[in-house]
Amino acid sequence: MYVCTIKPLYMFEKEINAYENLLKVYRQKVTSRMAVKDLREYNEILFSSHSCAIEGNSFSVNDTRELKEKGLGIIPQGKTLFEAFEMLDHFRAYEYLFNQPEAPITEDLLKETHRILMEHTLSYRYPDAIPGEYTDTDMCAGDTIFGEHEQLIARVPLLLSSTQQTLEEEKIHPMILAARFHGFYEYLHPFRDGNGRIGRLFSNFILHKAGHPIVIITKEKKEEYINALRYIRTERTDEHLISFFFQRAMERMQQEIDEKKSQSVKLPFLF
Repeated sequence: MYVCTIKPLYMFEKEINAYENLLKVYRQKVTSRMAVKDLREYNEILFSSHSCAIEGNSFSVNDTRELKEKGLGIIPQGKTLFEAFEMLDHFRAYEYLFNQPEAPITEDLLKETHRILMEHTLSYRYPDAIPGEYTDTDMCAGDTIFGEHEQLIARVPLLLSSTQQTLEEEKIHPMILAARFHGFYEYLHPFRDGNGRIGRLFSNFILHKAGHPIVIITKEKKEEYINALRYIRTERTDEHLISFFFQRAMERMQQEIDEKKSQSVKLPFLF
């Protein structure tokens, strides 16, 4: 059974205030000055590259951008066709989900996103598994053996409906909701493969629905991210994951604010 010690919301007041203050600057300096289409594609490429990299895909951000622009016509040297299909399907899943921000978070939406995400790669590793369908066997991943899959899958509808209801009620900060959803979803681990990517997609979909920037967990932060998830199982608390989400969100916003500022400075050799 998933039993998690819930840190009182007021204990995240410091993180919320810091995040909201930086978000105002970020919107003013970065996102409000960009075309929606360009910002959307920038986020899609960056997020897809790092989310797949966490699972072992070797495509760099530049490789991912080239694949997005040229498709399978040109696969970067040293990359496999499997990796290319994995990335292309991630694009499709991202676009399917983020093109309908008004869509409620339901089991149908979850399964269809998984079907798209795993359409061309799931059978390569698990010939008996079906994209969009829950696992029919108990799961293990990394150093973790998950619980009985029938019991875990039975809890998925409640996770989805309660997340949608909480999002509509606006009683919890979207970042906290996104992180808590992610922790609970990864605990349930309902599909044969692709759970990490689906969890990160839906956590960011929650933020997108609430009008917040997405959180991009870079491959360099993989160990810290995995440790934050592990705390949920070992310490029965999600506060580490929530803090990690706030930290990653603020680091990214500050980095892009600084990058925008540095790129706006007049170079000494230009008139």
